[in-house]
Amino acid sequence: MTTIVLADDEALLRKALAALLPLEGDITVLAEAEDGQDAVRATLRHRPDVLVIDLEMPGTDGLSAVSAIRSVRPNQVILMLTRHARPGVLRRALKLGVQGFVSKSAEPAHITSVIAILHEGRRWIDPDVSARALIDDCPLTDRETDVLRATADGYSAADIAAQLHLAEGTVRNYLSNAMRKTQTQTRHEAARYAREHDWL
Repeated sequence: MTTIVLADDEALLRKALAALLPLEGDITVLAEAEDGQDAVRATLRHRPDVLVIDLEMPGTDGLSAVSAIRSVRPNQVILMLTRHARPGVLRRALKLGVQGFVSKSAEPAHITSVIAILHEGRRWIDPDVSARALIDDCPLTDRETDVLRATADGYSAADIAAQLHLAEGTVRNYLSNAMRKTQTQTRHEAARYAREHDWL
């Protein structure tokens, strides 16, 4: 028996998976979550064997939720469902220790088998997801990506410095490097350019 928490903001898909996964394998759905904050609460409360979480959710997205969960439950097994496997996002997820990636278009039977693989302590990345992750043309460093992501979220340079534990001057250096690499005039244009190119 494998216990899971299922987090996805698309109610129809979430409800369908909650109904179908137990029919496909020895799975018990302990709770459903409709957003990232809900996913953190449900995972910490129910302590599932595997958290099955959507990457893209409004508010607290999948990666932010995973980061919050990892800080309390560092060994939590996580399967991430993704529709758009952007290289930068996949790199961040792997750094956070996500053990599995499955396309949201996968059959329930496949998702069930991957849950079992992860529960055994192994890893799984769907071939179509890993193929997209290998196509990485991002010229930005990890830190440049971090400051652009925070910029896209509307934070000021001072806020970003506090958030990332950096000096404000260092943040400005990262932003000017990112603007140079994206050939843009402002940090907001740079963030928009990076997002459009799937670098964030």
